[in-house]
This record gives sequence, structure tokens and C-alpha cells, in this order.
Amino acid sequence: MLAITVLGSGIAALDATVVNIALPTIGRDFHTGIAALQWVMNGYVLTLAAFLLIGGSLGDRFGRRKVYLAGAVWFALASAACGFAPSVAFLIMTRVLQGAGAALLTPGSLAILEASFRPADRARAIGAWSGLGGVAVAAGPLVGGYLISAASWRWIFFINVPIAALVVVLGAQHVPESRDPSATGRIDYLGAATVAVFLSGVTFAFIEAPVLGWSSPTVLTMTALGVAGLAAFLARERRAASPMLPLSIFTERQFAATNAVAFIVYAALTGATFLLPVVLQVVSGYSPLGSGLALLPLTIIMLALSARSGQLAARIGPRLQMSAGPLLVGAGLAMLTLATSGGSYLRDVLPPVVVFGLGLAITVAPLTSTAMSSAPAEHSGIASAVNNDVARFGGLLAVAVLPALAGITGDVYLHPQALAAGFRTAVLISGALCAAGGLLAAVTITNPAPVSSPAGAALPEQCLHCGLDAPPLATTVSQSVGSPGRSP
Repeated sequence: MLAITVLGSGIAALDATVVNIALPTIGRDFHTGIAALQWVMNGYVLTLAAFLLIGGSLGDRFGRRKVYLAGAVWFALASAACGFAPSVAFLIMTRVLQGAGAALLTPGSLAILEASFRPADRARAIGAWSGLGGVAVAAGPLVGGYLISAASWRWIFFINVPIAALVVVLGAQHVPESRDPSATGRIDYLGAATVAVFLSGVTFAFIEAPVLGWSSPTVLTMTALGVAGLAAFLARERRAASPMLPLSIFTERQFAATNAVAFIVYAALTGATFLLPVVLQVVSGYSPLGSGLALLPLTIIMLALSARSGQLAARIGPRLQMSAGPLLVGAGLAMLTLATSGGSYLRDVLPPVVVFGLGLAITVAPLTSTAMSSAPAEHSGIASAVNNDVARFGGLLAVAVLPALAGITGDVYLHPQALAAGFRTAVLISGALCAAGGLLAAVTITNPAPVSSPAGAALPEQCLHCGLDAPPLATTVSQSVGSPGRSP
């Protein structure tokens, strides 16, 4: 069961980031500019973010195993199509389809664990899922870099096909079917459609405006379409009997503030790490494998310290870590200006990677747990999905906007000196944005009041909720619970 859920969710998470390593090679093969590479990255994230909430609803209604395995088949077919892409336009289209398959896989993995494991084993199962999923994501840049160097960038997509086939074969044999019997009412397909229109319009406008100009009729039309999509989504969610996203959840001040911090931090992080592998390869002469190895310390730090960071936040409250962590991330991102010098990895690249890795380890676990705990218990599944979607939307906008703000447009990414100058501007912007997230947390996040109990009384049970639409996971405070964290 663990292997099936880790492999499925792992390839979905991996393909949101591993393509970064291949972007310079893809750009050279297709002789394309930075805007097309932004679409290669954002096409996947766009549909994943747009349909993540609806993917969880479909699993609850029609069967989690059925939807999960359907997502694996869809993802495999789209991955194969990506690998055979004859042009960059075809690759972008198939990446969009791949993201829709990932939206069926991502919410299903935790839902299957929750429904399949008995309560006494559930916490350990989720902890193992989180740790093994982190190892899978950590291996991604290394495997991707190796495949690009040894064979072709196309193999970063082909490798998904046998893994997805294994998920389908094992899942059909070993995963019991489960549904949410309380899932009633109509599925909010219209809400999902309006989100897709909003994200598509806004993303198109920000990516294409530097080339076509903000006064271009095409850009103006897509901007208006994006704004109309957002307005339609808000109107729909207010009136729908069974909304995809209950807007009342944002009346919780702590929940709204936490997601605002998540949006800022993940936007800064994703925008910078989108450009970093390109800079390492084009400016500093790293191989694809070398650029993947350069980021390995970040993942090692996250794996080693995230659980401890979550335990510390549970003891002292999240405010200090959510305030100081983004400041440290911002400092590390600003230090990446050294990475354009072309000097020693140990001197110019490793120190900033370690600094912003430590900042992320301090920030991510308390940020995620606060987003979950600050929402009403009946909305625990929606809270997790919103937190995931907010982070992905921040990254989506950052990849669309940051290159233009830094002057990286057209084929600038192919010219080392111009790319280096633009990257220095980009990481300074990202660093300042992260610092702003830390300051926002300092003035908006509050620590929960301590729970006191009479002398000699047993400690009360503390309810811990998984990130899915399912009954809450109840355990006592004396148990250790692995947090289903997210790799940045």
C-alpha cells in the first residue's frame, strides 16, 4: 500500500520540478525562447492547481482507488506523449494534460492511506509516506540529470511510464476500494472550470506580455478573461449548494494569514529555483547532472530537519519559526548572486543553498501544520488542498512574472552575461519577497493558547487531521505523528 501511494504521488510531485534541469536542453533542441520554457513549466502546474480540489472530490464520490488508478493511466499516457513531442507547442499541450492526470493522483494517495490503514497504524503509515515521498523527490534531479546526460531529456518523461504501470498493476491487486459515504450533492465542475479560466488567462498575460506588450489585443483579452474567471469563481462558490471551496474558511484570520505567507514564500522560492538550474548550466558550465547535484544539499536538509522543526513548532508555537524562517530563506536567495561568478561550488553555490535550505526547514513544517490546525475540523481536507493550491499558484505566477521583471526575455537565457545579470536581479527580488513574508507572519500569526490540565489528570486527546476529505485522525499527544509535508 505504501509503495503504491508513494510511487503515484512521487511521480506527480517530481514532474513539477524535475523539468527545470532539462529546460536549457529543451530550449536548444527546439530553438525557442524563455516564454516557451515558462509554458513548459507552468502548463503542468496550471492544470494541477486548477483541478486539485475537484480531483479529491471525484475520488470521494466515485471511489478513491478507481480515480487514483485512472489518474496513473492518464499520467502515463501524457508522459509518453511528452517524451515523443516533435515541437515545443506539442510538449506544452501534453504537459497541460499531464498536470490534469497529476490532479487525480495527488489527493488520492493520502486518502487511500487514511481509508485503508486501521487507526492504530495510520500515523506511522502517513509518516512513512511523507519520508519516502521526500526521498523520491530528492532523487528526481539526480535521476533527471543522469538521464539527460546519458540519453536524452525525453527520458525524464518516459521513465514515468513503467512506474505508473507498476502502480496500476499493484493497485488493482492490493488497494481496497473506498468512498466517502457523506459525499452528497453535485460535484462543482463549474467551479473547477472557472478556476482553470482564471489561471489560464492570468498566466498567459504575464508570460506573453513582455513579448507582445501589455497593450496587445491578445494580452488584454486574456487578462480580461482571467479577471472574469476569478469573478465567476467567487460568485459560483458563494451560491453553490456544495461549493468546491467554501469561502467561509477564509474568515479564520490565522488560516488566511498562513496561506498569505505560503503564497509569498513559495512564489519567491519557485521563481528562483526555476532559473537556478538554467544559470548553473548556461553561465557556470555545469552539466545537467551537475546542476541536479548542486541542489542536493537543499533536499538533505529538508529531510533531516523538517520533522524536528514541526516538533519544535508544536512545543513553542509557529509564530517565531514562520517569522524567522522566511527571513533566512530570503538571505539565502540573495546570496545566490554569488552563483553567477563561475567560481568554486563550495564557495559560491553551496553556502547560499545551505542557508535557504535551513530557512525552508524552519518554515515549511509549521506553515503547513498551522494551515491545517487553524481551519475548522470539518474542513481539514479542504484546508490541506487550499494550502497546496496557494503554494502552487504562487509558484505559477512567479515563473510567469519574475523572468520579465529581471529582464530575462526572448533568448536572453542563451547568453551567459545577460542571463547572469538578470538572475542577480531575480534572486534579489525573490529574497526581498521572502523577507516580506516573514514580516507578514510576525504581525499576523499567533501562537495557540497553552492547554492546561488539573494536576494528576490525564492529558486530553489532541485531534490531528490528515490532508484529505475524511474523518479526522484521532491520536493522543504522547504518540509521534509524521506530518504529510510537501516538498517545496
